[in-house]
Amino acid sequence: MFFWATHRGAEIDLILSLGGRMYGVECKRTGAPRMTPSMHNAIDDIGLERVAVIYPGQKRYRLAEQVEVVPLQTLAFAEPLFSR
Repeated sequence: MFFWATHRGAEIDLILSLGGRMYGVECKRTGAPRMTPSMHNAIDDIGLERVAVIYPGQKRYRLAEQVEVVPLQTLAFAEPLFSR
């Protein structure tokens, strides 16, 4: 199940419900995504387990404990969106 959500200031592009847990997906055009207040709000207000920030770059890295930046090309090669 997936949907776009805005809840009490917590705006996130896409929410996935997998195995009873909620995951967020945020899409960015920038080559160097940063944490935003809306990501913090989405994690806190919606109770997201993790957030994946999809971007056009090449490197996969963490922005915060629950937030990971994921290259768009990852989706083309069927790699997991949420790493462990």
